[in-house]
Amino acid sequence: MADRVLVIGSGGREHALAWKLAQSPHVKHVFVAPGNAGTADNGKISNSAVLVSNHTIVTQFCKDHNIGLVLVGEEALLAAGIVDDLRAAGVRCFGPSAKAAQLASNTSFAKAFLDRHGIPTARWKAFTNPQEACSTDFPARVVRARGPAARKEVTITASKEEACRAVQEIMQDRMFGEMVVIEELLQGEELSCLCFTDGVTVASMPPAQAHKRLLDGDQGPNTGGMGAYCPVPQVQQSFSA
Repeated sequence: MADRVLVIGSGGREHALAWKLAQSPHVKHVFVAPGNAGTADNGKISNSAVLVSNHTIVTQFCKDHNIGLVLVGEEALLAAGIVDDLRAAGVRCFGPSAKAAQLASNTSFAKAFLDRHGIPTARWKAFTNPQEACSTDFPARVVRARGPAARKEVTITASKEEACRAVQEIMQDRMFGEMVVIEELLQGEELSCLCFTDGVTVASMPPAQAHKRLLDGDQGPNTGGMGAYCPVPQVQQSFSA
């Protein structure tokens, strides 16, 4: 493990990574850029004002501060190819390449990948024309679009009329993107099972369940995530251990 580590991002995910890394006796210091209030001057952890959107500046920061490993948690930067640029400059970096990051940042790419490899997924169609998007015949719909800085807009609708309003808002009024993906809404429990891989070996994390809807009882608009818990009662402990 590297003596000095840089974690890139500002959310709870990066906070958790920095907290855990700081517990390792092999890590002397953890920089978080830009970080948050919880990662500011917290023992072995400190924030850095390095401009993470400029990959050349980040590379120079790593060389100036003898950073042995970079972990990137921010999706927009992964999609922008920061891992590719750091590795090309000789900086060790943990995270997917820009091409691989499309599985999370580009809904139409991910859905086509699932179909191509026979992985079960909800029925879907991608549209660049709002009038055509309103013609889908799914009984309930999830409208997805990628906005500025790879921010994903997700709207769950119960009718064709609601879906049309969401499409108009995304593609015309608020200009969140030039393409929308409309999916069939699948009812039931939603779990996440993440894995670490080096391209050869895969290590699974325990399944977790996130809180997505804004209000109690799964009501209100969808959010990017408002916390999660693990283990989950829906999965046998023998599997999630």
